[in-house]
Amino acid sequence: MIRSLVKGTGSALPKKIVTNDDLAQRVDTSDEWIRERTGIQQRHIAEEGETTSSLAIDASRRALDAAGMAASEIDLIVLATATPDQTFPATATKVQAALGCRPIPAFDLAAVCSGFVYAVSVADGMIRSGQAKTALVIGAETFSRILDWEDRATCVLFGDGAGAIVLQGAEVAEDGPGILASRLHSDGEHCEMLYVDGGPSTTGTVGKVRMKGREVFRHAVVNLAEVLREVLDAAGVEAGEIDWVVPHQANARILDATARKLGLPPEKVVVTVDRHANTSAASVPLALDLAVRDGRIKPGNLVMLEAMGGGFTWGASLLRM
Repeated sequence: MIRSLVKGTGSALPKKIVTNDDLAQRVDTSDEWIRERTGIQQRHIAEEGETTSSLAIDASRRALDAAGMAASEIDLIVLATATPDQTFPATATKVQAALGCRPIPAFDLAAVCSGFVYAVSVADGMIRSGQAKTALVIGAETFSRILDWEDRATCVLFGDGAGAIVLQGAEVAEDGPGILASRLHSDGEHCEMLYVDGGPSTTGTVGKVRMKGREVFRHAVVNLAEVLREVLDAAGVEAGEIDWVVPHQANARILDATARKLGLPPEKVVVTVDRHANTSAASVPLALDLAVRDGRIKPGNLVMLEAMGGGFTWGASLLRM
């Protein structure tokens, strides 16, 4: 069978680190308040000259290096982001140009925090159908640019960054590596719970992030547990067989609650929310790259990727490294 194999991972973070104490000097909050409710200790914030595309380019180059591949071997780029450099062109085309790829499909995908999982599923589908052989899949965000820095309920939660993987189609045995199953969902009835209050066709402005935190938490735990079970059933895998869960890094409480619902021990969950905060579409590939590079995730491991974001959108992918 043809499967999409992860050939390399990469990530990039802005140079500037902002701690909870730093934030406490500009908004009514404290290190204790943020840690207790979210598990976040610090986040990286893009400065002048650091953009979604520049972070995406750096992460992509590292993923290509890890894969031992040249940019000329890429024949598809899918970039998940809610904070593109411009309304158009797609930020993916800037990555394509910077890497020196030949004319290939390169497009952005918008599913907010679920964006990278959506992008993985889309790229996997194009590889399986024969439309591509080797894909660069990216999650990149500069969420700090759409935060209301006077709203302590949201501005403390987010950070900037980018992560990328190289996927390549190959014939493998049934028990071989690659993406085993993916499932995606959305429910637009809950748009008002997590959204940006602007846009080109409504206000003509970029807008700022708005969120009803308690409602988002409640839906996230239920939706993520359900989609993880869907993916496990589709792949014919038991929860206990999973080596690692690489979740969207929204909130330490959500990570803990989701793991408990599936009966997974917390030591199987890759956690980076403490140092990266919520980087939206970048959080899953950032965490994946970190765990691959520090040796936790090894060849042959079963790894579950999962995320939920504004919309609501949510999904999961199970892969064998």
